[in-house]
Amino acid sequence: MTRVPLDAESSLDDIRIATASWATTHIPQSWREAAARGGRAAIRAVRSYRDYEAWYPVFASSGYAVATWPVEYGGLDFSADQARVANEVLGPYNLGRLNVIGLGAISPALYAYGTEEQRLRYLPPMIRNEEKWTQLLSEPGAGSDLASLATRAVRDGDEWVVNGQKVWSTWALRSDFANCLARTDTSAPKRGGLTYFIVNLHASGVTVRPLRHMTGEVEFGEVFLDGVRIPDEQRVGAVGEGWRVVGATLSGERMMVSGSGSEGVDRIGGSGIEAVMAAARERNLLGDPVLRQRVMQLYCEERIRQWTNQRVRHGAAAGRAIGALSSVGKIHQGSLNQRLQSLATDVLGADALAWEARKPPKGPDEWFASLPPEVRGMLRSRANTIEGGTSEVNRNVLGEKILGLPREPDPFLGLPWSEVPRA
Repeated sequence: MTRVPLDAESSLDDIRIATASWATTHIPQSWREAAARGGRAAIRAVRSYRDYEAWYPVFASSGYAVATWPVEYGGLDFSADQARVANEVLGPYNLGRLNVIGLGAISPALYAYGTEEQRLRYLPPMIRNEEKWTQLLSEPGAGSDLASLATRAVRDGDEWVVNGQKVWSTWALRSDFANCLARTDTSAPKRGGLTYFIVNLHASGVTVRPLRHMTGEVEFGEVFLDGVRIPDEQRVGAVGEGWRVVGATLSGERMMVSGSGSEGVDRIGGSGIEAVMAAARERNLLGDPVLRQRVMQLYCEERIRQWTNQRVRHGAAAGRAIGALSSVGKIHQGSLNQRLQSLATDVLGADALAWEARKPPKGPDEWFASLPPEVRGMLRSRANTIEGGTSEVNRNVLGEKILGLPREPDPFLGLPWSEVPRA
């Protein structure tokens, strides 16, 4: 498994030819045949997640997974145009990036504020999916108002001792590392006394407990930090500058969950509009003009969202900061997917209300597993307007950062964190 012999000096024609050759040589034949036969839906029918995870190191080591990154970090040092050509060739094979929290949310902060030693240490294994990442940001009393968080980090020589509790940490139970925003100065205003750290989740004092969805999956975790010692070399950015550093993470996270075109997670909860159209066609429902109009409205919105995300992503690849623009796709994706999954259950009809399990469930796990995928998607999509920053918070971001509207009144602005009321 080696990097493809392409770099910033390669011509677009050379990239197109070499990428097509790489795909023929390295992508399994059954996947390529499925892509030619029916696109992503056909690929999913022949390629399980475990199959893809086992093969993924081939993709990661090629450099295509992060083609615009420098070679020393695991990329190909491509320009935005070069990466676009490679993506056009590889697009039909649905080669999504694994470790999306690391690549989508953590890497922007390492790029903007990390040291070269930190980038060389953490980015290559992140790309290869050898070290998985989650985030330690939200707390039981600090969700939408993240800057009010209470987890404390106290310096002790060349280390920091961290105590606190984090919640809603996606995939925490299978992660190795996390970013962590902690308070290092209680006398500073709430946004001024924060510092950004990298935490080894296998370190002494870290406890991860599962949080179960109403659909049965365990995707989130709550993390307890009890006297966890973090070397100062795992601090990202200056002491007290954590709010600035986490801004890069939050922009990346919002882009990551903005749906198709973002190179992040296409959809959190449920299937896409193509699957809904196929289900409606199987049930002979597309003759209903009202249903057909609902389907086409969501189809058009999906395409608009995809193009919007691609524009922001291409701008980032060209060196422009994502910033508040990531909130556009995040807001749209959350409400769009909820409407899409509701339509899916409407198409399913009575089967969404009552269904027969393959066998009598022995417990809640088997009962949840018997849910039709459309119903599971509809239930899971309820969180779309909350995770990654609530839609209300993101609308404030757009109003203030894009539209130039005055910020919301804050009677506690500028006061020390220790004097600000909090939950």
